[in-house]
Amino acid sequence: MTQSATEQDLIFLKQAIELALAAKAHGAHPFGSLVVDEHGQVIVTARNNAVPPKGDPTQHAERLACAKVGKLFSPAVLARCTLYTSTEPCPMCAGAIYWTGIGRVVYALSQEGLFRYTGTDEAMHLPCREVLSHGQKQIQVDGPFIEEEAGQVHEGFWTS
Repeated sequence: MTQSATEQDLIFLKQAIELALAAKAHGAHPFGSLVVDEHGQVIVTARNNAVPPKGDPTQHAERLACAKVGKLFSPAVLARCTLYTSTEPCPMCAGAIYWTGIGRVVYALSQEGLFRYTGTDEAMHLPCREVLSHGQKQIQVDGPFIEEEAGQVHEGFWTS
């Protein structure tokens, strides 16, 4: 785990937060993700599409980003990519990241930070680092970074 985010990390995390705002504006849960290649180019973006109560609850931003990018690039390319996300990936999304083979994850708001907005019943208490540590692929996880900024997206959403 790195001690601090790079300038590039912060730029992409802010883009993920903007995607979360777009999801929220659409009535979906406020989460956003993007995948960046080794050259710093955004290759996929996704926002949460789990629109309650009738939407598919598995339509998390990270899982959708993985599904898109996994169809477009080889495992060798994906191993050199970074997934940036507005909030720490849940266990389902960590599994998608693992099976897609993305080499690095950077997140803004931690699961514990998210619980301040949602209450503990809205997420699983299983950090993505823990999920990813049980696989054979080496996936670097960095975060949380800019938690206060990322948390603002959740203000008022979970209580309305």
